[in-house]
Amino acid sequence: MTTVTTAATEPIGAPATPAAPRGATGAATPRGSSAPAGRGRVSFVGAGPGDPGLLTVRAVQLLRDADVVVTEVAEHDAMIHELLADVPADELPELVDGGFGEDGQPLTHAARGKVVVKAAKGGRRVVRLMSGDPFLYASGPEEAQACVKAGLGLEIVPGVSAVSAVPAYAGIPLTTKSHREVAVVTCGEARIDWSRYADDRTLVLLSAVGSIGEVAEALVAAGRPAETPVAMTRVGTTTEQDTLVSTLAHVAADVRAARLEPPAVTVVGDVVDLRQTLSWFETKPLFGWRVLVPRTKDQAGPLVARLRGYGAVPEEVPTISVEPPRNPQQMDKAVRGLVEGRYEWIAFTSVNAVKAVREKFEEYGLDARAFSGLKIAAVGDKTAEAIAAWGLRADLLPSGEQSAAGLLADWPPYDDVLDPINRVFLPRADIATETLVAGLVELGWECDDVTAYRTVRAAPPPAPTRDAIKSGKFDAVVFTSSSTVRNLVGIAGKPHPSTIIAVIGPATAKTAEEHGLRVDVLAAAPSGDELADALADFGAVRRAELLESGQPVTKPSERRPATRRKATSGS
Repeated sequence: MTTVTTAATEPIGAPATPAAPRGATGAATPRGSSAPAGRGRVSFVGAGPGDPGLLTVRAVQLLRDADVVVTEVAEHDAMIHELLADVPADELPELVDGGFGEDGQPLTHAARGKVVVKAAKGGRRVVRLMSGDPFLYASGPEEAQACVKAGLGLEIVPGVSAVSAVPAYAGIPLTTKSHREVAVVTCGEARIDWSRYADDRTLVLLSAVGSIGEVAEALVAAGRPAETPVAMTRVGTTTEQDTLVSTLAHVAADVRAARLEPPAVTVVGDVVDLRQTLSWFETKPLFGWRVLVPRTKDQAGPLVARLRGYGAVPEEVPTISVEPPRNPQQMDKAVRGLVEGRYEWIAFTSVNAVKAVREKFEEYGLDARAFSGLKIAAVGDKTAEAIAAWGLRADLLPSGEQSAAGLLADWPPYDDVLDPINRVFLPRADIATETLVAGLVELGWECDDVTAYRTVRAAPPPAPTRDAIKSGKFDAVVFTSSSTVRNLVGIAGKPHPSTIIAVIGPATAKTAEEHGLRVDVLAAAPSGDELADALADFGAVRRAELLESGQPVTKPSERRPATRRKATSGS
């Protein structure tokens, strides 16, 4: 049997005390200029304990459809903008602060209920986003009753509670075959009779950081063995998560020594010992690593997502802006030639080239049917995927290295009997190399080498980011092209020698070395996924070496090695 015992009430997953007032409303524009007829509707949505990935499918759907979102903590704003990154700015919901009033003071339950009711006036769809679960240690019941009293429609969307999620992320199951009972106790100002918890059931303690010494003494006095394991996990389910493992006899001193601060969830019981084998989150190969991702304007999404999956904290810095060519007439002429049957082949050497041609087609009112009878070559898998998204299929992909040289190695020579036309359309960047053009000419083809887009160096990042790059506060930087190396160094300076340098391929590695950077990680194949995998492999090996040598597991930014590690290739 599972029992839940409480001695006070508090929101789970939110900081114990508000960090800072944020004002009453956000700056986003309300969705929709005219409110629907009828009364409004309020959906009380659990945001979980911190990890956006724990939001339910229904929660995400309601956030996307909302006119107004009443938040609870500052972190919710960033979560919403991340989830709705693909939504046009004029369609974003209005954000209303449900944590603080206009005077900067924390709102009471009653005052918060009034804010929610007011937001729903005029028939607007409101999401009341709450930390953890709306009906578990939260003000959901009080606010929901205020909505019912006001005649508003109501929906409750449960969220993942920190009571279960934080221990799970720490690798601690609350129940096992041998331990089937759980008691949840909120250690607030109310007096608690700890003799009720003298047995061996698992205890989950909330708001116990400041009083853990007294709690531990009381539990031992009540009959719990002094060697009973205790685990205290702060900011659980986020990449700042940190777990302290101790015993009832020593936890007070250990917490003081570690200067551990709330919010934290504490587990008391033998189940804590299972963390030794079940810890999965804090042991991710890049856990907590701050990784710099120099990128083009809109092409780092998959790489960033994969890095996050390995526990990293990616920070994107635009280094390149993709712009139309200064002289569009050349591109216009080539597209007209394509429609008129002037070319036998079109060769795409980048995703940007596919995008540039597609945009030109849309400008002329053309679609993929204009490629009928034309052979299509792609420099690699990512470019082929962009072509496939257009409803087309690449006829030629490199069988070996995914590069211009690899494509050229598989390109068939011109045959005046088999090939009715000897001309190739090559849309490319303004700074592309001439390797492919020269090779095609040697094979007997005529090549229309057309500038389809320009790559322009982006503006420098903010001063704090530049300082972090130079001073070694980033653990790693991932370069996806030679131009990202050149442009990052140009706008922000060289990364600190302690920063791990990971590159997507040999050409990028050469450029990095030319700029005085020693490459640590080389992707096995030129793709963002392979690059992230190779960095994760590096991190896993590094972690294993530290543990084997008896050293604490630290991040590269926490150590300053005198020499850099030899480059390794992902596999």
